[in-house]
Amino acid sequence: MIQGVIEKIAGPAVIAKGMLGARMYDICKVGNEGLVGEIIRLDGDTAFVQVYEDTSGLKVGEPVVSTGLPLAVELGPGMLNGIYDGIQRPLERIQEKTGIYITRGVVVHALDREKKWAWTPRVKPGDEVKGGMVLGTVPEFNFTHKILVPPDVRGRVKEVKPAGEYTVEEPVVVLEDGTELKMYHTWPVRRARPVQRKLDPNTPFLTGMRILDVLFPVAMGGTAAIPGPFGSGKTVTQQSLAKWSNADVVVYVGCGERGNEMTDVLVEFPELTDPKTGGPLMHRTVLIANTSNMPVAAREASIYVGVTIAEYFRDQGFSVALMADSTSRWAEALREISSRLEEMPAEEGYPPYLAARLAAFYERSGKVVTLGGEEGAVTIVGAVSPPGGDMSEPVTQSTLRIVGAFWRLDASLAFRRHFPAINWNGSYSLFTGALDPWYRENVAPDYPELRDAISELLQREAGLQEIVQLVGPDALQDAERLVIEVGRIIREDFLQQNAYHEVDAYCSMRKAYGIMKMILSLYKEAEAAIRRGVSIDEILALPVIERIGRARYVSEEEFPRYFEEAMREIEGAFKALA
Repeated sequence: MIQGVIEKIAGPAVIAKGMLGARMYDICKVGNEGLVGEIIRLDGDTAFVQVYEDTSGLKVGEPVVSTGLPLAVELGPGMLNGIYDGIQRPLERIQEKTGIYITRGVVVHALDREKKWAWTPRVKPGDEVKGGMVLGTVPEFNFTHKILVPPDVRGRVKEVKPAGEYTVEEPVVVLEDGTELKMYHTWPVRRARPVQRKLDPNTPFLTGMRILDVLFPVAMGGTAAIPGPFGSGKTVTQQSLAKWSNADVVVYVGCGERGNEMTDVLVEFPELTDPKTGGPLMHRTVLIANTSNMPVAAREASIYVGVTIAEYFRDQGFSVALMADSTSRWAEALREISSRLEEMPAEEGYPPYLAARLAAFYERSGKVVTLGGEEGAVTIVGAVSPPGGDMSEPVTQSTLRIVGAFWRLDASLAFRRHFPAINWNGSYSLFTGALDPWYRENVAPDYPELRDAISELLQREAGLQEIVQLVGPDALQDAERLVIEVGRIIREDFLQQNAYHEVDAYCSMRKAYGIMKMILSLYKEAEAAIRRGVSIDEILALPVIERIGRARYVSEEEFPRYFEEAMREIEGAFKALA
């Protein structure tokens, strides 16, 4: 054990002397209270430690002890429905131990050591096991939690505990070399968990939000960023994704944002029902709360803890969604610690390694074949909060280079009460081409063509709006006015969605396709009518336009009948006009 003394304290950064032999990223106990810290730089026998707890009251000369171990998380049954701080300490158990305020130096196990789990073995004595293989299963809520061999362990099974109830501390399998395997294992957070190979992203990560699923889809195992200024709806969008996405497990990391937003999740999620299992939504969720008033250094840890937990569930064959809200606060923490260590700043004071850290985080996503031979995926959605909505700032630009889908939130849309406030002219997705075969097979053969037609109409409408603002709508021909009106219908009745409405909060792909088909049928018939000499005002007076507007509030069960009636009405209305 290496022990040094504190020489200098600068906010969350502590400089300790006499640490010769300590290694990079070792965990240290700092001061008499044993605060948790991590070595982030070594210079001779001087160690630079970022402390994950409040450093007020620390004195020069107090001891710093290196544990010789990296920052690691405990992975096993008991994480679902849990809420942790940035270094995987369970907040509920801290409250039981110390009250509602987190006292410094508190040590609590991440997983409950007393709770018993119903173990069912899947291996027998004499079996060869290696990293990623399933030793046995444990029921957890509506999930079958697979107990995995740690990735770096292999050997022959000597003895197996029979089916029964055990705590996570009791060895359930013993190997011939004496290695005891428990229901949980630890894994360093900065090291990506190994996989056999990565797969092409060819299935969509469905969100239930029409603008994302149709215009800017992200693949299962892909990456997406939601940049936007304050009040544009980043958190509500991410909470909607956590509620309605087709992931099996959701890891929600509140990194440096308001505490009230985590409270919203804690209040709402237990009341909502998971459409797949019928249980509370909280039962498939792991929350990591590292709010803006918690120590700055733990923001970086919370991001890595979140992605490591997500990889663990991926290794069991689940598809996992990781919501990071917000990566900008993590970048600000990097900037603060970098300046405390007097490192050379790069653009806007951020450290030069900002882009490398962001890339290392986003690259841990992916659809993979796990070591155990199953398919799993981690999809990462990161919010970015550029100051003043400036999209040219370093965090947004670095993120832009890495992610596959970019969902740009626009304050002007939010002020017009257009939600989700995603700017359809400033967003993009690189996954569209890879996902088209899936859409043709599972939604409709002409789906990609309809989506492209909707995109084209929105772009044409944006160009015509500039002319309207200069000379007014009367200068346009009827065919151009039709484009503007259909563009308005697309914006108001298709792209807009009410996250708090019981029907409109979630929209299936079939329903989205039906609404698209209605709008484009209306446009095609109206275009033909204008060529025959029908005036635009007669077309806009048709009651079927209002019927299309109501389609988003029709339930999934009633929608097929509603769609058939609307299509017949569109055809009949234009025949009557002729």
